Amino acid sequence: MGEECKGGGHGGVVDPAAIEKLYEGVPPMPLMALNHISRLCKSVDASVRFYVKALGFVLIHRPPALDFSGAWLFNYGVGIHLVHRDDARRAADVNPAGELDPMDNHISFQCEDMGAMEKRLKEMGIRYMKRTINEEEGSPIDQLFFKDPDGFMIEICNCENLELVPAGALGRLRLPRDRHNPPLRMDGAE
Repeated sequence: MGEECKGGGHGGVVDPAAIEKLYEGVPPMPLMALNHISRLCKSVDASVRFYVKALGFVLIHRPPALDFSGAWLFNYGVGIHLVHRDDARRAADVNPAGELDPMDNHISFQCEDMGAMEKRLKEMGIRYMKRTINEEEGSPIDQLFFKDPDGFMIEICNCENLELVPAGALGRLRLPRDRHNPPLRMDGAE
């Protein structure tokens, strides 16, 4: 690594030579989509309730070989793996009591009804920050920022309003098709 890539997302001028050099020697990758995030949590039960009730995730079975305290959730094409945090495992990237800062580490979920999501947060008494960006460019993006019970930042947005413009290397973009979701067992397993 170590090479600087000028431009590509901060309003700067894209240097085509730097972009081209960035991809030198990088073969096409067989990745398809984000599979899951894993979060350390003080209380697996409290975190499960939060992700189910605030965001509509579904609790799914974990492989029996995982003999430590945790839970798996899934929805919207992405999994959340919760792992009980003990003294040996600390989540250095969270600040439960801190301010809501969009620049914090976070995960973002695409939303088709921002008003319904904001209403849900209000009903649950979840403190959140609301903002709209990119209005001047004619593609406004609404955002809601809030924290889970362990202080991990979550963003809800309508980012489909933002046009995806690759900074070179258009042929390298891979968009998931019909295979990115895991198989779903529908035989009534509870």
